[in-house]
Amino acid sequence: MVAGDAMRYARQEVMIGAEGQARLRAARVLVVGAGGLGVPVLQYLVAAGVGRIVLVDPDRVEVSNLHRQPIYGRHLGMPKVHAAALEMAALNPDVVVEGLAERLDPSNAAALVAKADVVLDCADSFAATYVLSDACFAAGRALISASVLRAEGFVGGFCGGAPSVRAVFPELPERAGSCASSGVMGPMVGMIGAAQAQMAMTVLLGDHAPLGSILRFDGLRPSGFRFDGAAEQEGFRFIALKDVCKDDLAVELREEAERPFVPWAVREACPDGRRVVFACRSGLRAWAAADRLRRRWPGEIVLVAMG
Repeated sequence: MVAGDAMRYARQEVMIGAEGQARLRAARVLVVGAGGLGVPVLQYLVAAGVGRIVLVDPDRVEVSNLHRQPIYGRHLGMPKVHAAALEMAALNPDVVVEGLAERLDPSNAAALVAKADVVLDCADSFAATYVLSDACFAAGRALISASVLRAEGFVGGFCGGAPSVRAVFPELPERAGSCASSGVMGPMVGMIGAAQAQMAMTVLLGDHAPLGSILRFDGLRPSGFRFDGAAEQEGFRFIALKDVCKDDLAVELREEAERPFVPWAVREACPDGRRVVFACRSGLRAWAAADRLRRRWPGEIVLVAMG
């Protein structure tokens, strides 16, 4: 390590030592979401010298992003993953940030998770959270997941030997807001994203204490709890659009004006023995429809989130 590198990490090496810094340098991290949570996560992991980060996000930078994603001010219209890679290269050239301008879904989740030591869910998407949790639980990888709306949010450590997201949140809420409809405070997103980065670094350094715990914020009032003993729950599985087949009973739940997600999609489910596939934008309506159908029909039901 050259003198400049030694100075860059000197203050954290006082705590973690040269061996800890070497562990960070050798680490491979998957970050899903380059928005309000992903930005502080990237900044702190890159600044800390985490060796390689794969960043997954399909979106482009918009003006409405900037109050909570301030690194993108010079990159309007650019794919977020490419803009983030440019900014992170300027922050710390020691770290490799590979940007994938694509959606995380069940068709690519397992392969991406398999290459990571720790996974950070910064997408703030029901579908992405459950898809990542399923993949991380199966692969034995730690998942640090967070969500923020208005001035409230949480961050938790799942899988990797701890219970999965399904164990703690077996049901989705009846309704949910979005940053666009309900609003969000930029500093709150930054605070929770920073907590995500700290949890991830703690796990990378060999301390699994964050796994099995949740830290919640209601404004500036923090609280938390542990869920180490939570039992795993069965739940509805998300599948990729490409895995919907002609033999499925495909049900489109989005607006009438939107094109069906597959040509043979119908608007109502009339089970006849086939697998039922519910599709909506976020997965929330699909989950609710699946829950209603499950009460009167025992067949296979899966979900598609169109994003």
